[in-house]
Amino acid sequence: MTAVYKISGDLYEENFALIALHSTMNDYSVVYALNNVLKSSFVRAPKDLELSEHMSFPFFEWQDDQHDRYWVVLANKSTKKELLVRDGLFQDEPSFAKHHLVPEQKEVDYFIKIEHDDDLETSELVKKILTIPKIITAYSLDAAMLKSKNNLIF
Repeated sequence: MTAVYKISGDLYEENFALIALHSTMNDYSVVYALNNVLKSSFVRAPKDLELSEHMSFPFFEWQDDQHDRYWVVLANKSTKKELLVRDGLFQDEPSFAKHHLVPEQKEVDYFIKIEHDDDLETSELVKKILTIPKIITAYSLDAAMLKSKNNLIF
C-alpha cells in the first residue's frame, strides 16, 4: 500500500499586504494614475481572474524586481451580461449581474495586493495614493480578517 500525502492549508501561508481603493475612475485610469504617483509599471494581465463561469475580474500586475515584490491591482466588481429567456414587455432587454471579488467589502472599488517577503509599511503608500485627485479614499486592510481571502490568492 502506498502512502498518501496531503498538503495542509496551514502550511501554505500567503504573505501579502492589501490596500483598498474607492474611486469612480475606470480601471485603466486608476492604473495610469498609480503608475505616475508610485513610479510603477503596471500592465494589464493577458487573462482576467476567473472565479467561475459568471465571474471574471480584470487585473493589472507589476513585478518590482528592485524590492522583490509582486503587485496586483484588482477590480472588486464584475458585471456580466446574462442571457435570460423572458416574456413580456422587456423580453429583448439584456440583464446584467453584478458580482464582487470580496463580497464582505462591496463598497471597495479596487484592491492593491502586494506580495512581499520583508516587512512592508503601507502607510506611506496610502499617503501617496491619496494624492491622486479622483481617489476618494484608500486604506490598508487586514487580509487575514476577510472571509473570502482565498479569492485573492492566485
